[in-house]
Amino acid sequence: MLKAFRNALVIPDLRAKLLVTIGLLAAYRLMVHIPTPGVDIQALKAGGFGGGVFSLLNFISGGNFEVFSIAALGVIPYITASIIIQLLQSTYPPLEKLSKEGEEGRRKITQYTRWGATALGAIQALFLAVALIGPSGALKVGWANGPFFWFVVLVTQVAGITVVMWLGEKITEYGIGNGISLIIYAGIVAAFPGALGQQFALIGAGESNVFGLLFYLVLLVVAIAGMVLVQQAERRIPVQYARKVVGRKVMGGQTTYIPLRLNAAGVIPIIFAVAILVLPQTLIGGFPEVAWLQSLGAWFNPSQWQGLLFSTLLIVGFTYFYTQISFDPRRISENLREYGGFVPGVRPGQQTTEHLTRITNRITLWGALFLGLVNALPQTFSWLTGQQQLSLVFSGTGLLIMVGVALDTLRQLESQLMMRHYEGFVSKGRIRGRGRRF
Repeated sequence: MLKAFRNALVIPDLRAKLLVTIGLLAAYRLMVHIPTPGVDIQALKAGGFGGGVFSLLNFISGGNFEVFSIAALGVIPYITASIIIQLLQSTYPPLEKLSKEGEEGRRKITQYTRWGATALGAIQALFLAVALIGPSGALKVGWANGPFFWFVVLVTQVAGITVVMWLGEKITEYGIGNGISLIIYAGIVAAFPGALGQQFALIGAGESNVFGLLFYLVLLVVAIAGMVLVQQAERRIPVQYARKVVGRKVMGGQTTYIPLRLNAAGVIPIIFAVAILVLPQTLIGGFPEVAWLQSLGAWFNPSQWQGLLFSTLLIVGFTYFYTQISFDPRRISENLREYGGFVPGVRPGQQTTEHLTRITNRITLWGALFLGLVNALPQTFSWLTGQQQLSLVFSGTGLLIMVGVALDTLRQLESQLMMRHYEGFVSKGRIRGRGRRF
């Protein structure tokens, strides 16, 4: 990994991409220090809006919700809109047709996702202002809970959501890696120092024990190693291309393979699961006086066994869902038949489709179960070792997001390095060829 980054720093355009990525992430982190006008941050923290049922929202927003900055909602509206649009692509024929129209279709779907994220963000911001922030009394002197304050929160939060989406898209376009995933990753990494300091403070106060924390950290290292192995694992399906004689040339006859990753969905299922968990907690938090709603909200909190089980099932389900969207066995089999390829021992067409579907379902099962296991084990062992107040940064959800995003970014960086290597090889060959001709 370090070698890849060192090589990337030598190449000017890759160095520029890395600097653009770091600069845009730094700009996003600066948004944490820009509070929403009229909100008293200290009173807000005293009211408990930075923790409890809002711990997940604060976690996924990188600490923005705790101080209710202009990016308090973070990427949650964009992720929710992406889930809705992807579901509609499988059930709504016009969107399904649009998704198959190449670059132009993808551009329109991205535009629809932006509109959906803006609308969802506006609804959530208005709900937070009317049902949570305003009645809590966490307002500065001279501000009153009323339409003007609600309008200010609505405008600032929608503007923050728009800026976050713009930063994510620019990172994807001009930087390295997926912009939205890197924004979430940056927020989790930024919370690491504070989370470690909190654990040492608990040890000093006698509320935690150092041996339990050490055992838990060793478990995290083992889980990270297992996560890396699973993310890199793949099943290779051999493919043989028939030989064709064209004139005096023999074309085809090559043997290659189709790489099927054990976890083809990557980190997307975890991000989707966290986004789904945040929604009910945000809505339920608007009614603190209703006891049964608060009890219901506890079921969605991953620090409780019910919420942990629910989040694990969500991760397993979203792994299957996203794998089916990203990998289409029917399209692969049609492409193979069109170009004269076939899987040895399997007839082209429908049998190839069924063969690929069967293999994909089997390996996705193990990948989904592993993601669910890694999500559940850290919290389970924290209960067993007495580390009851561990931050979400050290949870299985945080671990999966960090490892998955880091591996995806490294994979893209290596592919960029490989592309530059071949371009350099071709250019050298052209120079040598010109020299011989002269």
